[in-house]
Amino acid sequence: MLRRRTGKDKVPPNSISSGSKSEEARLREEFGDAKVKQLVLKPRSKRRNGFIFVLGGLFGIFIALFFANQSEVISLDSLMDLNLESLMDAIPQGIVSDVKQFSQHERDTVSYDSFSVGLHLQSQGVQAKHPVVMIPGVISTGLESWGTGENSRQYFRRRLWGSWSMMRALVMDKAEWKNHVMLDRDTGLDPPGIKLRAAQGFDATDFFITGYWIWNKILENLATIGYDPTNAFTAAYDWRLSYLNLEVRDKYFTRLKSYIETAVQVQDEKITLASHSMGSQVVLYFFKWVESEEHGKGGKDWVNKHIDSWVNISGCMLGAVKGLTAVLSGEMRDTAQLNAFAVYGLEKFLSKEERAEIFRAMPGISSMLPKGGEAVWGNATWAPDDQPGQPLSFGNLLNFHETNSSWTRRNLTTTESLQYLLDQSEDWYRNQVLGSYSHGVAHTKREVEANEKDPRTWLNPLESRLPYAPDMKIYCFYGVGKPTERSYFYQEETDPLVNLNVSMDTTITNSEGVDRGVLMGEGDGTVNLLSTGYMCAKGWRMKRYNPAGTKIKVFEMPHEPDRFSPRGGPNTGDHVDILGRASLNDLLLRVAGGKGDQIEETFVSNIREYADRVQIFDD
Repeated sequence: MLRRRTGKDKVPPNSISSGSKSEEARLREEFGDAKVKQLVLKPRSKRRNGFIFVLGGLFGIFIALFFANQSEVISLDSLMDLNLESLMDAIPQGIVSDVKQFSQHERDTVSYDSFSVGLHLQSQGVQAKHPVVMIPGVISTGLESWGTGENSRQYFRRRLWGSWSMMRALVMDKAEWKNHVMLDRDTGLDPPGIKLRAAQGFDATDFFITGYWIWNKILENLATIGYDPTNAFTAAYDWRLSYLNLEVRDKYFTRLKSYIETAVQVQDEKITLASHSMGSQVVLYFFKWVESEEHGKGGKDWVNKHIDSWVNISGCMLGAVKGLTAVLSGEMRDTAQLNAFAVYGLEKFLSKEERAEIFRAMPGISSMLPKGGEAVWGNATWAPDDQPGQPLSFGNLLNFHETNSSWTRRNLTTTESLQYLLDQSEDWYRNQVLGSYSHGVAHTKREVEANEKDPRTWLNPLESRLPYAPDMKIYCFYGVGKPTERSYFYQEETDPLVNLNVSMDTTITNSEGVDRGVLMGEGDGTVNLLSTGYMCAKGWRMKRYNPAGTKIKVFEMPHEPDRFSPRGGPNTGDHVDILGRASLNDLLLRVAGGKGDQIEETFVSNIREYADRVQIFDD
């Protein structure tokens, strides 16, 4: 039973500080010594606030589910008009107060002293020099509806990816939400009557859902040393599209080229490109596109003239093994790189079959299928990142405990797993993948040169070369030491109501390191170490992949999370949360400020040893 506070019981929580003596004296007189001492010396517990915040979140989910079951009473239009504030109106004010207070604590404890990195560098004389262009990763850019058809008007300019509107639509109008976020199966473009576009500006990527930051901390620190919208730019894109269709539909690469040229002309300084995750593949593709006589028409020296440095943050240069399981059977173990609430929504309201269908109808997702085949990822008995005494090799990406059906006849390497996916996929998906991407290895300079006019190879660094940019610097910053999915146990799907041939066998957990059907390896929790590290540690040091001798620096960041911080704290190496890491912000600002030569190459993992075992050799 809660007692309503009245009169002198009403003491504003955390309303005084130990340094405010006159205010403290006044409160002592009004409320008594014991009460004031409690307020001054024993502020409200952050753990308690965190617990109440979780309860508030669960209450919000309950409200959404209640609405979903009461659709005959509450109209969809009225629900779509709800915002977070109006939903909070229905929650008791005591909980609302605690939620707001927790949010403030979250800013204080997870912000890692906002602006402190920039302020420290500012005191050392680091200031804005090179214009900065930021290219975000997969799924982190919000997508908003611009369609005006009958079924789209209710969503006009609402974000159907990356907002509370997404969650409401997913709960209340799942079929229509799916229709909007899935691309046309044959063309890979907008379905008839539907128009989703990437949000633009810093708002597109600073937060995913209210309170869940993505690039915000980098923006805070960039601003501290002199960056603003006149010399910094977020090149957001519709990550659902294949790279070819990014240009066909949105003229994305044309716009990016134009912005960079204008910034260089206005600022009289070359650009620092900062990309994260899938954004690093976008950069690699852009380099080839802008050089091409048939596409960007910039010429072979365009990159050298316009790009001072490329900061490659957690780039999935060789894909990620979990990308295959997402499109094969809709597995979600962190594949979406979202916060817990968004993952909850996708898992709660979409079946595995529906998730696989959606991911396949987003051809951009399939750009992250593993590249390099057995040369990089291993064969049936061996993998370059196998550990001594490891009972089960990483070489087989898909393992089948039961081998008594046509779908689970034998274990499959990465190359075989990719073919396995295509063999049991619909023609439209197979055509999208084979028409957009290539996953092989060019073992000679002649093979690399032969790929110059084939856009399918442009985002595969093992089949294409870096641009002729001897003056450009490449910095590879990524996290290590967080267990990352490396191979899987699968089984035949026996549920007749599920239109999938196989699904993950989560019943297998054993002493050989398999946890609910997953064997973990090294990486940043999302992307495998071989993908983030191989090209930086060795691949781009081969002349056929780097003919201009562009300088490469690697800085690995061990995952050392603060267990009391929901996002890992200032020393996290997590794939997404690393964007808020203090040392990552420090390094990026040094590069942008023209001080990248101060950075010393740092390895803390065994990537160089693994790279030497990869079956790719210099000419």
